[in-house]
Amino acid sequence: MNTVTTLDAPAPAAAILQAVNDLAPTITARAAEIESARRLPADVLAELTDAGCFRMLLPTSHGGHGLDLPAALRIYEALARADAAVGWTVMIGSSAWCDLAGLPRSTFDALYASRPDVIAGGAFNPSGMAVREDGGYRVNGRWSFVSGCQHCTWLFGNCIDMEGDEPQLRIAVFSPSEVEIEDTWNVSGLCGTGSHHFSAHDVLVSAERTFLVFAGDRCFDEPILHLPAPALFSLEIASVAIGIAQGALDDLLALAADKMPLLAHAPLAANPHFQYELATADTDLRAARALLHADTDVAWASAVEGAELTLEQRAHIRATGAWVTARAVSVVDTAYRAAGSSSLYLDSPLQRRLRDIHALTQHFLVKADTLTTAGAVLAGQELTTPVF
Repeated sequence: MNTVTTLDAPAPAAAILQAVNDLAPTITARAAEIESARRLPADVLAELTDAGCFRMLLPTSHGGHGLDLPAALRIYEALARADAAVGWTVMIGSSAWCDLAGLPRSTFDALYASRPDVIAGGAFNPSGMAVREDGGYRVNGRWSFVSGCQHCTWLFGNCIDMEGDEPQLRIAVFSPSEVEIEDTWNVSGLCGTGSHHFSAHDVLVSAERTFLVFAGDRCFDEPILHLPAPALFSLEIASVAIGIAQGALDDLLALAADKMPLLAHAPLAANPHFQYELATADTDLRAARALLHADTDVAWASAVEGAELTLEQRAHIRATGAWVTARAVSVVDTAYRAAGSSSLYLDSPLQRRLRDIHALTQHFLVKADTLTTAGAVLAGQELTTPVF
C-alpha cells in the first residue's frame, strides 16, 4: 500500500510530516474518543499545534512556515488517514487565514500579532446582516458548519451589506467572546470536527475588521492567494478524502489477515475475489492521488509565478476535486463491503470511515454537479453559478 513519504520535501514540511506520522498511531487509537467528544481533545490539539500543523500555510512574515500547497496536501492526507476529523479540522484551521486576506494589512497583522498559532474559522454562507453605523457595522446573524469553532482564536461570518445601490457581501471578524457558539453538531459523520453554529446579536464590529468579499484586494501577496478559494479548498478537501480512503484500506488489510469468512477454509486475504477488489480499489486510489497532485503541482507553479488561473484551469481543478472525492468514496465503500458483517459494529473503524467520507461529500465544493459546471466551461458555455 502507498505510504506518505518525505522525499524531496522542504525542511519545515518534512518536520511537520514526520511529527504527524509520529502522532498518527495515537490519533487512530483515539478516533472513537474524538468522535464521541465531537471535537479534538485539548492534548491532541496542543500536539498538533506544537507540530506546526495550524501555521503550516501561514506566511513566514507572520510566524508561519509558508509551506507550498503540494506539501500541505500530503500532511492533510496523513492526518485524515489517522482520523478524518483530525485531518478535516487541521485542513480548515491551517488555511482559513486565506479567507481573511481581504482585511486591511494593519488589521491582519494585529490579528496574528500575539502568536503564530492563531486559528481562524468561519463560514462563507452569507447568513448575517451588516448595517453601517458610526464606528463600524452592526452585525446580526447565525452561521453553520464552522469547523473547530470551539478552539478558534478568531471567527468570521459572511454578511449581506445593504449599503449602496446593490447588496454586497461583507465578512466580519469576531472574537469568540462577541458571539455565541451553539451546540448543534449532532451528525452522522465527521463528528469530531465540532462544526457547530455560531451567532452574533447586535455586535458592533469596527470597519477595519470587515471587508467586501469580491473587492479583489489582498493585503499582501503570497502564492496561495493567487488560487481562487473554491479551487484551493476543493483540492484540500480531496486530499482529506484520499486520506480517509487510504485509512479504510489499512483497516481492511488489518482485518483480512485474520478474518475467517463463513464456510471458508482460509482468511479473507486469501480469497481471490477479495484480492481482485483490493487491487482495484488500491489502483483507483493511486490514480486519484496522482491526478490530485499533478493538478496541484500545475496550479501551484502558476501561483508562484503570480499568475491568476484561467477559467479552464479552474474547471480542471474543480472537476479533479469532485472526481477524486468520488473515487475515494468508492474505495471506502469497497472496503466496508469487503469486510462483511464485521463492518457493522460500532467498534469497527470501517463504519466510521464510511460515515466520515459520505459526510465529506455533502460539502458544496465537491458535490457531483461540480462536474456539470466544469463541463459547461470546457464546452464554452456561460456559467450559471457566480462562484467557480
